[in-house]
Amino acid sequence: MNKIVAKISIFFLDSIAGLSWKNIFRVSTALSWLLFDIVGYRKKVIHENLRNSFPEKTEEEIEVISRNFYIHFTDLILETLKFRTASPEVIRERLEGDLTIVNNLYKQNKSAIFLMGHRGNWELANLFSSLEFSHDCIVVYRPLQNKVFDKWFLDYRTRFGAKLVPMDKIFKELLTPRTKPYVVVLANDQSANPKTAFWTKFLHQDTGVFRGVEAIARKLNLTVLYAEFSKVENKRGYYHVDITTITETPKEVPVNGILEKQIQILEQDIRLQPHNWLWSHRRWKHCKPECLKPEQLLNLVP
Repeated sequence: MNKIVAKISIFFLDSIAGLSWKNIFRVSTALSWLLFDIVGYRKKVIHENLRNSFPEKTEEEIEVISRNFYIHFTDLILETLKFRTASPEVIRERLEGDLTIVNNLYKQNKSAIFLMGHRGNWELANLFSSLEFSHDCIVVYRPLQNKVFDKWFLDYRTRFGAKLVPMDKIFKELLTPRTKPYVVVLANDQSANPKTAFWTKFLHQDTGVFRGVEAIARKLNLTVLYAEFSKVENKRGYYHVDITTITETPKEVPVNGILEKQIQILEQDIRLQPHNWLWSHRRWKHCKPECLKPEQLLNLVP
């Protein structure tokens, strides 16, 4: 039964991709109003996250950010459906940025970890990366329990040549011999296991961060890049990427230094465009426990 429902749902979702961009955003505007004013989708979580992150802002300012987030959120959903069948030309048109740093790494035969937060449209970012990077593109993902939807997303995300690998298998994947350098693409701003996370201050709150990214970079001596995806003002559905090098020598960075730098950049970017982040996610659902000692970092990767 679940399989049948999933297939019907996918048929409906795929039909939305046939709408024009103009109608996509008309539907998005209506949906954002429905979620914000009628349903109140995760409104309590969103407002709590915003108030704790921006204690200096008034309730009126929080309300404006919240409403703008709902528009961004529904744009994200509808755009993602539209991008499922979009041509390479459309993908390149919708996301632009200077790729010199990545191209230079390829010329030097160097692999990298490409970090990002849940800003902009990360599904567009994944498609863009597999189109534009000369590297092999490996995207870290979390498999869905529903096999029909999982295959739908796999087909979506790999249609331009990217390879999707679950996080618990990524280290083994990266040890596989290759004929060319690779880029590992992943968002590293989700809620982490509190017992194994690196804890730091992020948006005024104690925040746990996945340590695995830094551990892999150190083990394999990978360049660590950070990608900031911003929305182009007054131009819905268009994005810009700025790529920053966090380090080319991860073994020389103090323990947890890579994670600290990533979080600092992410916070700066969120403050510049506060509605452009996934505020509906319960990012701070875990309390800070006693942290692991820094030297335990290297034991997290087999």
